[in-house]
Amino acid sequence: MNERINTLDELLNDPMVQLVMARDRVKPDEVRLHFKRARDRSRQPLLPPAHVVDKSCWTQKLCL
Repeated sequence: MNERINTLDELLNDPMVQLVMARDRVKPDEVRLHFKRARDRSRQPLLPPAHVVDKSCWTQKLCL
């Protein structure tokens, strides 16, 4: 078991993974879509926590 899997495509092309996916009725395109959505979400700017927004609002005298 020294073989390394480096990409999603290599993982999805693995015969054992394909057997499990077939048993679970999961298609490779569905897995790729989930990874794409996760990647897209991770690229979106994060909203700071409310207490940070509140502090900067008062610091900048925007909240009176």
